[in-house]
Amino acid sequence: MTGETDLHRLLASMTPRLLAGTYVFATLAPDAAMPDGLDPVMQFREHEGLTLIVAEDAAKAAGLAGTFRSRMITLDIHSSLEAVGFLAAITTRLAAAGMGVNPVSAFYHDHLFVPAERAEEALAILRGLAAENGPELSA
Repeated sequence: MTGETDLHRLLASMTPRLLAGTYVFATLAPDAAMPDGLDPVMQFREHEGLTLIVAEDAAKAAGLAGTFRSRMITLDIHSSLEAVGFLAAITTRLAAAGMGVNPVSAFYHDHLFVPAERAEEALAILRGLAAENGPELSA
């Protein structure tokens, strides 16, 4: 299964789901070992070091300085990694509300890390975007 590529169908069919917990972004030096017991939801190796998205409590317990307190919203639609414009439409809408977002695309779904204190607002914006695109699907 390769996922949906049609932008209109993606926007209309996405079901944003706010996950429990608060996350932070942290980094480890290129030669640093992963702290014992730390289970990041995402890790990405860059030249400067290893970026981690990790539960805020776990980062504190591991002695990591976290930044960008965020909540994770999963878009429950299997979007293709080749889909064009899906995250652009979403991030543009959130930007219009003055909201920063850090999107992560995984094999099955896209995930949005939004400011923790604005998570419910982001969820409402995303649901509105889906509703705006929904009625035309049956046409």
